[in-house]
Amino acid sequence: MAIPILKRWRSYFDESPHEGLGSSYERVILNLKLEQLRSNYQITTCLEAPVFGFTGLSGINSLDLARRGVRVTLVDNHQERLGLIENTWRQVEAKCDTAWVEEFASLPFGDKVFDMSWNFSAMWFVSDINSFIKDLTRITRKAIFICVPNRLGLGFLSQKYISGADLRDELREECIIPRNILRVMGLFGWKLVERGYIDAPPWPDIGMKKEEFLKLFGLGGMLKKREESAQPPLTIMDYYGGNDPEFPEKMLRYYWFEQKAPRFVKAIWAHHRYLLFEPADNNG
Repeated sequence: MAIPILKRWRSYFDESPHEGLGSSYERVILNLKLEQLRSNYQITTCLEAPVFGFTGLSGINSLDLARRGVRVTLVDNHQERLGLIENTWRQVEAKCDTAWVEEFASLPFGDKVFDMSWNFSAMWFVSDINSFIKDLTRITRKAIFICVPNRLGLGFLSQKYISGADLRDELREECIIPRNILRVMGLFGWKLVERGYIDAPPWPDIGMKKEEFLKLFGLGGMLKKREESAQPPLTIMDYYGGNDPEFPEKMLRYYWFEQKAPRFVKAIWAHHRYLLFEPADNNG
């Protein structure tokens, strides 16, 4: 969780945005999960709504799906940001459809037009969880994938204490509570088929740069080569633009903790949780 992004999200739309190690790792791990879902459910159309979440450069979470042939639609309630997102996709010659909405309670699409709908750390921008999920289930055929911040995580709890005013005034924490999401999804005929933790690297979900944290604990050796070669700011956009083909492999060097940590450790360490739903009648 990074509360400051509420005020400085525009700063990431620079020519070469620096997202840092934390967001860079997060994006690669998320891509792995999205590719699994694409393959398992034979996804050809996908909606990401809301598209703005708590990560660096806005609006690129579904970009890897688009590169794999999925028709992606992005929904945002901020017109300027949506325009900047569209420009970012054009820069790497990727295609997406976009839609602006004033409120997420009503989504401007027909029934069952998307194979999958999803969002990442964005549910707390929804003003009415019942209305949003009602419409999300209406327009989705096969799967709904929702990622929320891990509210029991040490990083979330510490940042919530530090940034309490912003959290209370600008976000709706009740919309990221898993039991609330489960309850409403059930009301509209969808069942939970998988849940778990995601984005659990060997550093906590803290406000400081992850590079600095790793150095504090003697884990910065993997960063040495990057520092010595004076590479440009760390961003997955270099990978999408073809300038850093080894970007995923570099981030996966930190995947060992997420793979091996037991569930009870992830419960207080992982940065996010996920919930995967299917229609209860399983007719899609």
